[in-house]
Amino acid sequence: MDKEIVLDIETQNTFQDVGGYDTSKLKISVIGIYFYETDEYVAYEESEFPKLWSRLERSGRLIGYNSRSFDIPIMNHYYPGDLCRFPQLDILEKIQQALGFRLKLDDVAAATIGTHKSGHGLQAVEWWKQGEIEKIKKYCLDDVKITKAVYEYGLKHHALAYEDRLSGRRAIPVEFHPETPEETHSVPGGINLTMPF
Repeated sequence: MDKEIVLDIETQNTFQDVGGYDTSKLKISVIGIYFYETDEYVAYEESEFPKLWSRLERSGRLIGYNSRSFDIPIMNHYYPGDLCRFPQLDILEKIQQALGFRLKLDDVAAATIGTHKSGHGLQAVEWWKQGEIEKIKKYCLDDVKITKAVYEYGLKHHALAYEDRLSGRRAIPVEFHPETPEETHSVPGGINLTMPF
């Protein structure tokens, strides 16, 4: 866990803007990261991504919420290697495996840790259009903090929670511990190098 990172991205545009679900047409405004190794939260703007890549290559698992089908593929359009090959934990993927359906981070966080998100992604797109980059950074890092808290709860208790309309608060069984060495680091020595040389 000491080299794991928690991540979230905000985009400059939406799927509605680009005419359908095509991650290759979305552009990133901010990537928010929590580094367990240094206990720090950092928000990266587009011009700062090269500094992030070198840190990711020395990281453990990349942890996010809906990250495998949203955040990572979009980040991959900026990265010269293949982030999809890095060890990952997608919390939403684990929830869907357990329940058979998807839940919003806000709903899981509210039922699990008693915290709501501070906004939604469409607000971040509007802030981008208005040049409010500091608001985007704060919102993105708020999401990272919530994702981190949900991850740590699930890691400790092997369960998360959600509110069922009929039966109230229900448990979601999850297993967040890495099952194989490859889930901790993709290569021996703990450096994720996927760029073609």
